[in-house]
Amino acid sequence: MSKIALVTGATSGIGLELSRILSQKGYKVYGVARNHRELDFCEILTADVSSESEVENVINTVTEREGHIDLLICNAGFGISGPVEYTKLEDAKRQFDVNFFGFFSCAKKILPVFRKQGHGTIVVTSSVAGAISIPFQAFYSASKAAINSLVMALRNEVSPFGVKVTAVMPGDTRTSFTAKREKDWGGDNAYSEIVKRSIEKMEKDEQNGTDPSVVAGYIARIAEKKKPKPVYTAGFGYKMLVVLSRILPQRFVNYIVGKMYT
Repeated sequence: MSKIALVTGATSGIGLELSRILSQKGYKVYGVARNHRELDFCEILTADVSSESEVENVINTVTEREGHIDLLICNAGFGISGPVEYTKLEDAKRQFDVNFFGFFSCAKKILPVFRKQGHGTIVVTSSVAGAISIPFQAFYSASKAAINSLVMALRNEVSPFGVKVTAVMPGDTRTSFTAKREKDWGGDNAYSEIVKRSIEKMEKDEQNGTDPSVVAGYIARIAEKKKPKPVYTAGFGYKMLVVLSRILPQRFVNYIVGKMYT
């Protein structure tokens, strides 16, 4: 019986590479995306992860066809950037609706399936920005920090049922995420020049970052661990940054981040 994987955000970047790698590992892969795309290594089911009913429909479709699901990878997400002072409330809410509540809805709807089976793995793509908050990406950083917190609590709730939950935090990765980031520099205001410099540096780092296939391969290995840790950091350099951010004084860490991006 084939293992069944469900991957959100499966038509580009890390999600696309994950779907390909899991298929090569012998999984039957169902991808979830807002727009349909024909792929030879997985079937795409259209849904917006911020819609609980659409998520439920996808999970019901897969379980009715296959009878089980073994792995859920929550990879869908997007980013907004700009100063907190000028961020519209609706934009901040939408950032959380997709990144955080999208993950919550997927996990919530698949847990009855996993509990009934007595097994299942949930992996969510977080970010190093969830551990080291980045200026002018405040709400993206906050949404990823919230994901890490939810994972820590959820894994203890569901481990008695044989369900594993873990988060993986990539750093700068070379994907179309950069081009799709929604930018609001606040128009003609005191932040304009500093935001422009900060975002340009951040996007340059991303486009010189890790290939998505490398990050996807790492996530796929984590997904198959028998006893995964709550949170992983992808890439040795980023692991060191996260460790140092926990050891060094917070004021000093925040000062360094400010020097880098402001």
